[in-house]
Amino acid sequence: MASFIPVSDASDFSFSNLPWGAVVWTDGTTHLATRLGGTVISLRALHQAGMFAGFAELQQDCFNAFIDRGPEAWSAVRRELQALYRAGSAWESSPLRAACEADCAAVANVLPVRIGDYTDFYASRQHATNVGMMFRDPANALLPNWLHLPVGYHGRASTVAVSGTDVVRPNGQRKGPNDPAPVFGPSVKLDFELEVGVVLRGGPTDGSWISVDQAESHIFGLVLFKDWSARDIQQWEYVPLGPFLAKNFASTMGAWIVPFEALEGARCAGAPQEDPSPLPYLKQDRRASHWDLTLEVAIVAADGRETVISTSNAKHLYWSFAQQIAHHSINGCVLRSGDLLASGTISGDEPGSYGSMLELTWNGSKPIRLHDGSERAFIEDGDTVALRGRTAQGPRIGFGDCLARILPAKPWQK
Repeated sequence: MASFIPVSDASDFSFSNLPWGAVVWTDGTTHLATRLGGTVISLRALHQAGMFAGFAELQQDCFNAFIDRGPEAWSAVRRELQALYRAGSAWESSPLRAACEADCAAVANVLPVRIGDYTDFYASRQHATNVGMMFRDPANALLPNWLHLPVGYHGRASTVAVSGTDVVRPNGQRKGPNDPAPVFGPSVKLDFELEVGVVLRGGPTDGSWISVDQAESHIFGLVLFKDWSARDIQQWEYVPLGPFLAKNFASTMGAWIVPFEALEGARCAGAPQEDPSPLPYLKQDRRASHWDLTLEVAIVAADGRETVISTSNAKHLYWSFAQQIAHHSINGCVLRSGDLLASGTISGDEPGSYGSMLELTWNGSKPIRLHDGSERAFIEDGDTVALRGRTAQGPRIGFGDCLARILPAKPWQK
């Protein structure tokens, strides 16, 4: 199926995609929207023009209420969009179209969901192994629980910001292994984590859970996600209760949520889970439980020149999103529409596929050289980190750039 709006083959936003987003429209109000090539299409304006009968939730400024409607509603809206914008549709010549469309440069993206809770997992075996080798016994890099359950921690939803939002370098305590006492000041080991997130539909509220076989019906869509980490602050504070100030100061979410059903053709098998085999509540009947998504990280220096520093793939995750959802809810934890689960750092087998500076530079011991000849052990002020992702096979379905620039730390005075 083709659209009457021309879309470049190099665009992430093909007619097969039709992602979910929210923008500040040309009149200054927030509209739920989708995107086709460089054209942003207002779902709110389409509803006001008589489309999407029965879906008044599309008039709101976030998708939470629409997400509550479930997969049948999501598919119904996508089908109507495809019918409207297919080649030969009468909508092409409608005088109402102009009020429903805008160039992507004329609108500003905002978060498309109200995130009540955010959980970050640790689902890449390669990443967990690298970190274990770096800071623990290399012969026993994985902790005893890692192959039995999806390890995760609860993050801070209040500091999740949309792509394009600057990140201020955090202050905090840090203490190196040979330092006599901790010091306070800006983090000197600021890092990113290459992740993919899922936006959820709510689950049971009566103490029951979402089974691994039903979990995918609770995924509204996938999104690029960048979890910022202050590694020096983290190393000092994380024992015994795990990440705190080193993680909660900022996370960057992509502006466009790719619909779950749009990625059906990108399914692939995950790594075998046989030794050990997961406990029954985590076993999956569906073998193609992962997604073949090419992921890329680039550092854009202050002069505007970029260097691609990592190329990875979402298929490298060990624990699937369905398993993460099932484990998260198995104790009766209530998941609500708009909640965000992130995969944790996605790293492949080769150094060029690692998903963090911690791994790419091996904790700063092997700096990366950028195009201008400068080197990076970790992220510096003025750097912009760009994440990109798209389907590896078939029609191009992508997420758009997930961008954030680092600003200097705020000065602190007693």
